[in-house]
Amino acid sequence: MLRERSAGTGDRQIRYLEAGSGWPTVLIHGFPLSADMWIPQLEAVPRGWRFLAPDLKGFGPAPGAPAESLDDMARGVVDLLDELEIERAVIGGLSMGGYVTLALFRMAPERFTGVILANTRAAADTDQGREGRDRMSALVRAKGASAVADAMLPTLLGRTTRTSRPEVEPAVRRLIEGNTAAGLDAAIGAMTQRRDATPLLADIGRPALVMTGDEDVLIPRTESEDLHRLLPRSHLVVLPRAGHLSNMESPADFSEALGNFLHSNL
Repeated sequence: MLRERSAGTGDRQIRYLEAGSGWPTVLIHGFPLSADMWIPQLEAVPRGWRFLAPDLKGFGPAPGAPAESLDDMARGVVDLLDELEIERAVIGGLSMGGYVTLALFRMAPERFTGVILANTRAAADTDQGREGRDRMSALVRAKGASAVADAMLPTLLGRTTRTSRPEVEPAVRRLIEGNTAAGLDAAIGAMTQRRDATPLLADIGRPALVMTGDEDVLIPRTESEDLHRLLPRSHLVVLPRAGHLSNMESPADFSEALGNFLHSNL
């Protein structure tokens, strides 16, 4: 049963979704969404596992102050684990959630028993990427979250989803528009300023699942293949007919791959 809860950590309440019971798995959402993007996986938790999906700082219906950095977001996840008395967990995320996962591993590697990196990359932004984020920052400041949805939806979703799964786009739009302009803008700045995490990958000796969609145009499949090659104990899954939001576009296949990884490697 899916449960919506909150926990007081420091000066803020962290909203999180939870389902299942057993060994914890923390799922960190991407930009510009919220914990609710993980509902398909929370509704299909494998037996023996407990899934938790927190809203990152600056996101969701109780965003609090905007995040200052990806490390700030990662500290919020650690604070939640401390509040829930969870010492170790499988931890992972999609897109920006992957960036936060790598920041968290740099900060507290002892908290990880496994790693999930979906539709994400280790490298810092290129000059072209930073220019694109600057444009997105200007857009959200001028026109708000709805304008971000208009600009990003064509690239967040794969071509098959856009043509054959019409219910996905309005669901994603609702999640984007549920965030504040200030929170989105702060997250854009945090992603722009992130460090290159590529040198960290060789030190991640935990079992790792790398996932992507073969129609992801924001972070192409080749970058996930690079992650797989550099992570010592990784498994690569490429979901057909899925784009950047692979867990929402192909929820059953994503959940099956995640469950297989957890049962076989942890």
